[in-house]
Amino acid sequence: MKNLWNDADAQKMVADYAKKGVGRDLALRVYTTRLLGGEPRLVLHGGGNTSCKTKATDLVGDEWDVLCVKGSGWDMAVIEPQGLPAVKMDALLKARRLEKLSDEDMVALQRSNLIDPASPNPSVETLLHAFLPHKFVDHTHSTAILAIVDQEDSRALVRTVFGDKMGYVPYIKPGFDLAKVAAEVFDADPSVEGLILDKHGIFTFGDDARQAYDRMIHYVNVAEDHVAKNGKPPAAKAALPARLAKPSDIAPTLRGAVAVSRGEGRFDRMISDFRTSDAIVDFINSAKIADYAGRGVSTPDLSIRIKTGPMAVPAPDADKLGDYKAVIRSRVRAFVKDYTAYFEANDALDDVKRTMLDPMPRLTLVPGLGMFGHGRTLKDARIASDVGEMWIEAVRGAEAIGNFHPLSKADLFPLEYWSLEQAKLASNKPKPLTGQVVLITGGAGAIGAATAKLFAANGAHAVIVDLDPAKAAEAAKAAGNSSIGVGADITNPAEMRAAFDKAVAVFGGVDILVSNAGAAWEGRIGELDDATLRKSFELNFFAHQSAAQNAVRIMQEQGTGGVLLFNTSKQAINPGPKFGAYGIPKAATLFLSRQYALDYGAYGIRSNAVNADRIRSGLLTDAMIASRSGARGVSEKEYMSGNLLGQEVTAEDVAQAFLHQALAERTTADVTTVDGGNIAAALR
Repeated sequence: MKNLWNDADAQKMVADYAKKGVGRDLALRVYTTRLLGGEPRLVLHGGGNTSCKTKATDLVGDEWDVLCVKGSGWDMAVIEPQGLPAVKMDALLKARRLEKLSDEDMVALQRSNLIDPASPNPSVETLLHAFLPHKFVDHTHSTAILAIVDQEDSRALVRTVFGDKMGYVPYIKPGFDLAKVAAEVFDADPSVEGLILDKHGIFTFGDDARQAYDRMIHYVNVAEDHVAKNGKPPAAKAALPARLAKPSDIAPTLRGAVAVSRGEGRFDRMISDFRTSDAIVDFINSAKIADYAGRGVSTPDLSIRIKTGPMAVPAPDADKLGDYKAVIRSRVRAFVKDYTAYFEANDALDDVKRTMLDPMPRLTLVPGLGMFGHGRTLKDARIASDVGEMWIEAVRGAEAIGNFHPLSKADLFPLEYWSLEQAKLASNKPKPLTGQVVLITGGAGAIGAATAKLFAANGAHAVIVDLDPAKAAEAAKAAGNSSIGVGADITNPAEMRAAFDKAVAVFGGVDILVSNAGAAWEGRIGELDDATLRKSFELNFFAHQSAAQNAVRIMQEQGTGGVLLFNTSKQAINPGPKFGAYGIPKAATLFLSRQYALDYGAYGIRSNAVNADRIRSGLLTDAMIASRSGARGVSEKEYMSGNLLGQEVTAEDVAQAFLHQALAERTTADVTTVDGGNIAAALR
């Protein structure tokens, strides 16, 4: 591992932060924390922590000796000074004299001694940092170190690899007890330059930021060198099918299988992130991959991300995909059964009241292909994949020099169901559409963009499909929530299929279709040429059919139901003069929505339509408004507000109707009118 310390960069950070009133100690603490946090083989997504002992002034001007330690929720790779809250040292040091200190009291002690009461909670390992006498302390979960400590006789191996330069701390759950034992190990030999925590990670320390950082990189390199020089050949590879299925062939089925059923056709869905590389596939192809996965996580912190460990499934045979769907569901059921037994057995050991987390896997290993990370959001799914890559590296190293022997699941349980983590998870409330994927055609237009933004605000990840890829990307950026834009001519079946394939590739599937794209051509129907009418039918009817066909194909593979939403327009019910080329295919699309409700209701797929009128958009342009108002003999203002409410209807109003239909779990074959009131267009 390369040492990234750079004198010029360090001094620049000191100078830059000095202008903001941040002292040298804290500036250098930020600098090396970022160096550590930017290396995934050391730190991942909120893991690890660092500290420095310095001085700080409180709100009334009193100066205190403090410990600036990483705050909960901060990512070391992008940390700022406020991510290292200052805690008064005297109170922390006094705590060492206590015999016992509960996790809740430990948090209260730390919070009550913050210099700034608005700071985040200090790290759960704050006391360990405080009890060590050094000015700078660094802690990571290095994969190379884990290869050393994830062994049955890890104490002896640590001694072999590091000699007397590093202290050995047996596994203890992070908190007060670990802090006391670690401090005792150091006190027994103050010459050590760091501590190796069994099944957990590494601490290094020093009198300045560079010394602590240099020691971290040095001892990680010692571990890496030992693995490289003493590694044995990897286990044999498993046999693969002659013709492997593609990731897209199995992604929707897998995504549906890991959705959590709430009963009666309701599901908490997951997003899936597919990850592959030569290194990933080479390891996952091992004949022992199911055994490795069943042993557990490489460091207990990972239980928060991937539970008790990954789920391994067989390689998918492209010629037996029908059978493979049953295999996936069987493996998920087995994982759930094992996890439930794990929870029940360990929960029964005390009187603490706990609620079992959902038992679904968060990482699936697929020989021949790669792995899928699962999460309620794309961010969570990607984190699971990131963790999977580091799990692979740690297990590969452990197996190279011995046998992967991580923390037992009985010892893992207290950390996964730690009261502090449970409180953090309980505060993370999902939104109505969290875990769902919506695909919107005509997504860069006024109605499509408004719908994407509203659905994303309610938790969905949006796939915004538009003829103009640049506008699709722009609308996706405006919608947020990791939405994506896809350019496609939806009257071309191949391009429509490709848009849905993109949704599967990025998110794992599709749950909601908003079939919204459309365009209007004017002219009296008896004088309209066939080419124009056929062109209108291609966009205003057949493209809706193509979108719906692709959506139900994926929804049926997922097996978790879904929603088809069609923009049918008032023209489907109340045709306007010289507007037949638009209204006739729209009328067909209205009945198309009902046919889908009829044919696919048994699969839990709902189908509804929105009957909107006079919405300013790419279809109803200023020129079109002038033309239509002229055809009706009214002013443009009267035309746009010509309804019972006397108010103009907006794209956001239509988006609200689509959202209502998406959330109305017992509504199908519905037509919702969004026009401010037009009796002639009201359904009878």
